[in-house]
Amino acid sequence: MLHDTTPAADKRAAFRAGLASGTLLRFPGAFNPLSAILITRHHFDGVYVSGAVVSAELGLPDIGLTTATEVAGRAQQIARVTPLPALVDADTGFGEPMNAARTVQLLEDAGAAGLHIEDQVNPKRCGHLDGKDVVDAQVAVRRIKAAVAARRDPGFVIAARTDAAAVYGIADAIDRAKAYADAGADLIFPEAMADEADFERFRAAIDVPILANMTEFGKSKLLDAKTLANLGVNVVIYPVTLLRLAMHAADAGLAEIADRGTQEGLLDRMQHRRDLYDLLDYEAYNEFDTSVFNFNL
Repeated sequence: MLHDTTPAADKRAAFRAGLASGTLLRFPGAFNPLSAILITRHHFDGVYVSGAVVSAELGLPDIGLTTATEVAGRAQQIARVTPLPALVDADTGFGEPMNAARTVQLLEDAGAAGLHIEDQVNPKRCGHLDGKDVVDAQVAVRRIKAAVAARRDPGFVIAARTDAAAVYGIADAIDRAKAYADAGADLIFPEAMADEADFERFRAAIDVPILANMTEFGKSKLLDAKTLANLGVNVVIYPVTLLRLAMHAADAGLAEIADRGTQEGLLDRMQHRRDLYDLLDYEAYNEFDTSVFNFNL
């Protein structure tokens, strides 16, 4: 009620234990706190806070327009309501290495379990768009080193994302990933992998855990959880799935209301009031309120 009581350190420890377990961790993207509660109810391993989703909710394209404060604020709102670890998309660290260092501490304070920082040129663009570019590998290494040095809780997971495969090829991306791991990254995120073969090459070359991005309508083949686990992938994110489902349903519903003048025909497609109240745990709030305010004049 009000917030989850699991300490952030325990969430981070659970994330690290999962990374070391050899099993695949599934992190759907939460587009708001309520969807994070739903992810928890369905027994996933964590929640993901997508930069593309934060941008979209603000009515902005994913081209580096959001700020560290906006992302940290949404991360705090999501981490507050779930016992699951939250992994946050921190773009390029929002600036130079010093900015990346501050971003780590902002997200630690927000209760997140980890973040990922990428090697794109700042401002970045969606990893599944054409025309993106990456910084020199040593610049990206400095970002990761700064992030690692700024970390106050050693349990906080720092992931390094490389977008180099789409720019310079898989071999360059692997070389960068090795350098990022040497700089202290706990988890490697190779963005826009085409298929199983790309993940196989990364898994064979990289000793640290790796993450797969199964985003829809992008450059990656959508691989199921069993396939990813067999490939040795440690974490899979579904960053925009819930937002896409929700927006598609909302768009169709608005069209029907505009056309028919009533929502009567949409009721069987809606979450019922009782189910929303159950998800929000209204009963616990009522019990609490009664226990502390139980007198009559």
